[in-house]
Amino acid sequence: MTAFIDWLNGVVWAPPLVYLCLGAGVFFTIRTRMIQIRQIPAIFKQMFTGQKSEDGVSSFQALTMSLAGRVGTGNIAGTVTAIAFGGPGAVMWMWISALLGASTSFVESTLGQLYKERDKDTGEYRGGPAYYIERAYRHTKAHGLFKVYGTVFAFVTILSMSFLLPGVQAQSIASAAENAWSIPHWATAIAVVIALGFIVIGGVKRIATFASYVVPFMAILYILGAIVIAFVNIDQLFDVIGLVVSSAFTTTSAVGAMVGAAVEWGVKRGIYSNEAGQGTGPHAAAAAEVSHPVKQGLVQAGSIYIDTLFVCTATAFMVLSTGMYRVFPSGAQFDADGNPAETLERVGGGVSAQVEVGVPYAQAGFDAVFPGFGASFVAISLAFFAFTTIVAYYYMAETNLKYVLRNVRNRRVSSALTRFLQLFILVAVAYGSMSTAGAAWALGDIGVGLMAWLNIVAILIIQQPVFKALRDYERQRKHGLDPEFVPSEAGVVGADFWDQRATEKGLAKEGAPAQ
Repeated sequence: MTAFIDWLNGVVWAPPLVYLCLGAGVFFTIRTRMIQIRQIPAIFKQMFTGQKSEDGVSSFQALTMSLAGRVGTGNIAGTVTAIAFGGPGAVMWMWISALLGASTSFVESTLGQLYKERDKDTGEYRGGPAYYIERAYRHTKAHGLFKVYGTVFAFVTILSMSFLLPGVQAQSIASAAENAWSIPHWATAIAVVIALGFIVIGGVKRIATFASYVVPFMAILYILGAIVIAFVNIDQLFDVIGLVVSSAFTTTSAVGAMVGAAVEWGVKRGIYSNEAGQGTGPHAAAAAEVSHPVKQGLVQAGSIYIDTLFVCTATAFMVLSTGMYRVFPSGAQFDADGNPAETLERVGGGVSAQVEVGVPYAQAGFDAVFPGFGASFVAISLAFFAFTTIVAYYYMAETNLKYVLRNVRNRRVSSALTRFLQLFILVAVAYGSMSTAGAAWALGDIGVGLMAWLNIVAILIIQQPVFKALRDYERQRKHGLDPEFVPSEAGVVGADFWDQRATEKGLAKEGAPAQ
């Protein structure tokens, strides 16, 4: 079974997906005129403006909900894995994928806002790829095909978020706790299940409130710890940067053909960590209460920077500056240029090796500076990171379940299936906590890869409404206005929520149909 999972993971994450992720980022960067750079002031300003409502959360809460999903095991174990199997140069490609991915995140998250709707049971805002895939071309003859496509994405997301991905996070929490304090896996499983059950049963508002308090705290705590290590090893700062840059573009017999190990592992772990293009960000973006969809698109673009350029970079510098990256599971070494001294085949790039070089290497990095404290610090950080990620996974699984059940009029059926989903993810987390690492990483990669394939292809097809909304936003900003979105004036069709909002607020001009 492990061999089959590794094979399937290799098929999903074949070079074409790496090219697709990078290519989409380049395309959207050009198409938006580098919005992720030229709008940086607006990105960080919008993060802390806007108020929540009875139906929606604030921009900041939506950001933290998104970061709860992005900032997880991938920021620690994933970053170390990328370095271990791709060399220090993988960090450079994680940065590149983040810079390009910020534009992809802007596009998908703006689409999430454009085509969001109110939950018929709770009144809360819901949205995501399944919603915008169906709605963007609802007025065309191809609507039926896009509806099927959206349903497929919804089922893949439910499977990924309730089964394929939570196991990675839960197992990492349990393993780190065992390494640090010798806590048995079953005890960790009970604690995580109880805490998770309390939060997810409370709905979107409780999830948003929890994320808005915990996510900033956990990120700041971890980054401060990494900064202390950076100061201790400040004399190595320029050497580390030079090593990352120089080894990012080096090809050796160990790296391979056009898509080398640094590119492959950097992009692969970059996407796993920041989730740009995967389709997870639009779920949280849709929950926000904003006056224009582009506002939340900008906020979600900024979340990529926080995830990769801050948190992942903190992990990378910690491991590189302390030299912990030089030892592979089987004793293989990096040479002076940061290239693997042995081939990846000899080292072993399988599932068990990926797990082995994950959390323990990060703990060893902290231990190199704070002997005896590293294991505990990383275990605490990882507990926060991974737990909030599981909470975000549930929210996305529930959102897609609501999409599938939108036309089910019997509320008892809908409520029962929601409770079953809650029970299912709790069981999956308990199982993941109790199990050995095994195929957890590969299963997680498969879930991420399948969602990325479906979502990136979709947003490349249905991108046009985003750029109409962007032109409308920039036109209003140019005239000194706080942008308000009116679909008919922007030329966007199918955005029913925004049409209704414009009518209720008296923003729509009579006789001005969408173009």
